Formats: sequence, C-alpha cells, structure tokens
Amino acid sequence: MYTNMLNVLLMGGGAPGGQGGAGGFQFIFIGGMILVMWLFMIRPQTKKAKMQKDFISNLREGDKVVTIAGIHGTVKKINDDGTLKIEVSAGTYLTIERSAISMEYTTAQQKAAATPAK
Repeated sequence: MYTNMLNVLLMGGGAPGGQGGAGGFQFIFIGGMILVMWLFMIRPQTKKAKMQKDFISNLREGDKVVTIAGIHGTVKKINDDGTLKIEVSAGTYLTIERSAISMEYTTAQQKAAATPAK
C-alpha cells in the first residue's frame, strides 16, 4: 500500500481532486530550460564557429597570423589542399593546416600592432 501511494506521489498524481495543471507547468519549465541552454550555450558556440570559418576562408598572402600553438608568422602561400605556408623568421617556412590558425590570437596581435606605443 505504501509503495503504491509513493509511486502516485512521485509521478505527480497527488491526492484525488488535487491540482490537475501541474503537468503543463512542468512542460513549460522544461521548454524554458531548453531555450535558456540554446541562448547561452549553443547559439554563441555556433556563432563563434561561423566567425572562425569566415576568418580562415578570408586569409590572404601577406597576412600576419598566430597559430593555435602560439607560432607567429606571415602567410606566404595558400595551397589548394587546405594548407598554408607561413614564414616564421627570415627564410624559415612551416606548412600548417588552415584550421590551425587562431582567430582570437591573430586579431589580438593585429589590435596590439595598430595601437601606437607610448
């Protein structure tokens, strides 16, 4: 008898003649939680991934870049197979994947270079 009553209470049935609208509130609450997760977690990540993809596709020869490993260099050649040839110092070249270019570090470097030194 106690097990059946506990099951009824846990399932939200409550006592006979009690509240009948609690199920609708639960659906609204779960829907709100999904909306909040989408707004604060999923949407910003997809927006950032799109910006990274646009940044990588707009790279040109002569652009100064920073890789995700922290290597600074200048794009010397863009290959058709999705790789870049960057010059890290005079006469030293590295071939890296396009996806290894960091948008955050590169834009931070460009902002620092644009600000005049005091």
